[in-house]
Amino acid sequence: MTEIKRIAIDTSKSVFTLHGVDDAGRAVLRRNLRRGELLRYFEKLPPVEVALEACGGSHHWGRALAALGHRVRLIPPQYVKPFVKRGKNDRNDAEAIAVAAAQPSIGSVPIKSVEQQAAAMLLSVRELLVRQRTQLVNAADEAAVPAAAKQAIALLSREAERIEIRLRAIEAELMQQHKANPVSRRLAAIPGIGPIGALNLALRVDQTQFASARHFAAWLGLVPRECSTAGRQRLGGISRAGDERLRQLLVLGATAVIQHANPRVTPAGKRPTGRPATSQWLLNLLSRKPRKLAAVALANKMARIVWAMMTSGKTYRPAPAA
Repeated sequence: MTEIKRIAIDTSKSVFTLHGVDDAGRAVLRRNLRRGELLRYFEKLPPVEVALEACGGSHHWGRALAALGHRVRLIPPQYVKPFVKRGKNDRNDAEAIAVAAAQPSIGSVPIKSVEQQAAAMLLSVRELLVRQRTQLVNAADEAAVPAAAKQAIALLSREAERIEIRLRAIEAELMQQHKANPVSRRLAAIPGIGPIGALNLALRVDQTQFASARHFAAWLGLVPRECSTAGRQRLGGISRAGDERLRQLLVLGATAVIQHANPRVTPAGKRPTGRPATSQWLLNLLSRKPRKLAAVALANKMARIVWAMMTSGKTYRPAPAA
């Protein structure tokens, strides 16, 4: 029997598709397994490299397969997509995962423990409830509503109020987690990063998987998408790679910092009461670039500061004010 070097698994709700290759990269295994059959199948195999596309459920399977002695790699989905052949199906997806895992330049996502996933779950619940509240508030506008529809609008309003109560309780619990997490407390000192954003970064980011602050900012999608050819560099909008929620939090925080940017000082050389100091770098940027572009640039800088603080364990040191 041909020795299998790597097995890629395309996961789904009930049927998993396996694609195994040998040392030469030739396909030697193509098989579908029911969900309950997967671990029984891998129990009979000698230790082998197993590749999965990174997602919430893949961390569970990664832990289970690693416990059986296999070497598990979780590949980011954006690195798998370019290798999918024309005509998307489960077999082509599994093959694309196998091809992506064979590339030496493609990194992998560390497998999270049960505790790490559980700690971040309350943040995910809050995000879901915030979306639901926004939808209800947008649907419950009573302006120019006929009398026959006001009863339905009232139902939506009451549901929005119930969600608001749940959110207050969740945010109180998250504040307790923030105060108990030393990394989150340090990150909250960065202008534009509040307790919720700091806790998201502390629980969802493993700084050891990034070689530098630049790599972390690129993983978050806060760098331009490049489309260069013939020696000419062409940069477009941000790549929007990585964790969408973390990128959103940083950009929103940067936007808030810009809204309160204060170029003026008092005659005595002190900044006005209640106004945060603004660095000369940001003031120079705002004088040259549109505010939205400046917000992304500031978010990129904030991401690099976050990586540096998480790596070194140091506290935030503000830049000199203008």
